[in-house]
Amino acid sequence: MSAFDWLNTEAFTAFGQHVIWSDMVGNTVGLIALALGWRRSIWTWPAQFLSGLILVGAYASAQLSGGVGKQLLVIGVALWGWRQWNRGKQQAQDGSIAVRFATWRERGLLLAGTAAGTLAVGLLFTAVPTLSWNPWPDAYIFVGTLAAMVAQARGLVEFWFAWLLVDIVGVPLAFSSGLAFSGLVYVIYLALVLWGMRDWWQRSRATAAALEGAPA
Repeated sequence: MSAFDWLNTEAFTAFGQHVIWSDMVGNTVGLIALALGWRRSIWTWPAQFLSGLILVGAYASAQLSGGVGKQLLVIGVALWGWRQWNRGKQQAQDGSIAVRFATWRERGLLLAGTAAGTLAVGLLFTAVPTLSWNPWPDAYIFVGTLAAMVAQARGLVEFWFAWLLVDIVGVPLAFSSGLAFSGLVYVIYLALVLWGMRDWWQRSRATAAALEGAPA
């Protein structure tokens, strides 16, 4: 049995839900990646890369082509995010990644891009039913995840708000897709998102105050 085949075997059954190894392992690594992002550790990106790689198998086993596509995007953005954070190191006073709120222009671009992307992907999933059995929620999560990762790579506090909005749809969709562990992890994500949002919010205010007090 290959590693890929083993990852898609059942790990255990709980409350009538069958949990496969790839769903459990991939999402556990994803939780670690989110916690590392909260700590502004550059290792969040290799963790997100590994999580995406493993979850490709989970979504493939559930015949969710849209989910597979999303994880392939996660892998690509993780590589870009690693590069961005490597370039941005030492910008904060403690030698880590500096975080800030987006400008109104950046927020507008994020919202417009997310709306247009969701519309385009939703229409694609609707036109090609084999890509997703639940096209619009899947498109929303697909594009929302991408938007959140892009915002994270740029050190924007809004990254946490994007994850919060993804979670609202992600929890019921994961359970209804038979990916019980994904659903459970989305619930845990919610708690981490709220804590991470508070931490980045406070740090962004500290950074802004330091910049205002810096000599011209």
